[in-house]
Amino acid sequence: MAETAVMASFLTAAVGLAVPLALAALGETVSERAGVINIGIEGSVICGALGGALGSLAAGPYVGLAGGATAGCAAALVFAVFAVHLNTDQIITGAAVALGSLGFTGAVFQSRFGATGVALELETVPAWEVPLLSHIPIAGPALFHGAATVYLVYLLVPALWWFLFRTRWGLALRAVGEAPEAAQAAGLPVKATRTLAVLFGGLLGGLAGAHLSLVHTGTFSENMSAGKGFVAIAIVVLGRWDPRGVLAAALFFGCAEALQFALQAMDVDLPYPLLLALPYVLSLAALAGWFGRSRAPAALALPWPKRPG
Repeated sequence: MAETAVMASFLTAAVGLAVPLALAALGETVSERAGVINIGIEGSVICGALGGALGSLAAGPYVGLAGGATAGCAAALVFAVFAVHLNTDQIITGAAVALGSLGFTGAVFQSRFGATGVALELETVPAWEVPLLSHIPIAGPALFHGAATVYLVYLLVPALWWFLFRTRWGLALRAVGEAPEAAQAAGLPVKATRTLAVLFGGLLGGLAGAHLSLVHTGTFSENMSAGKGFVAIAIVVLGRWDPRGVLAAALFFGCAEALQFALQAMDVDLPYPLLLALPYVLSLAALAGWFGRSRAPAALALPWPKRPG
């Protein structure tokens, strides 16, 4: 019985930690399928966390989720203006947006709550229990007794897979990410398609941040995104740009984070920084391609139109 309780607790923690990673990674999947790698997704996550906190303080947690999505989308819009429409380098622009968002949210937080900040207590998103399914041993409480964002992930995975691989619009988006010149010659609006993909990615990144503040912690603190946007990019690679693989990879990283906390709780004789680094070591391994290689969209991160020379 004790072992069952421990497993149930571990799985609940893993799913809770995987949800924001899955949301951000699913949005980034759509963006990268369109040929745009948005390093600035980290900025959308932290903006979403602050937007969610302010929205919850103003009108409750569900308004907070909407506020977080809007804030994340706004950060992505800044990235899209420069990287898509002004054709700046995507990696440098994304890094600038991520760092700028960290500074901006910190400044807003301090101006709103004081130079040293305060310990916020936010109204959180209530958990919804699915009858019968939530009573399945071990897995039930973890998978079917969660906030709205948990069930949103369940819906997004099949919906995005169907959109990307079974619809004309998904085919057009993937064509833009593979061969933008050919897509333009076929009459597809390359810049508009990429802009919409980036904004959608920012919206989900903002929801991921709102989940952190309104579900995971019930508060906001500076830099609370803690690199989750960057890990989400690694998850996209590990998931092979497929929503189903992305969900599996997010759960893998959620388990890694949950294991880190479990080992700390068990007072394992390992250096604390080593335990803290475990999820990020796994993200580096994924980026290095240790867990299976696959071909990225051919035009990913490449400037378009091509710069002269």
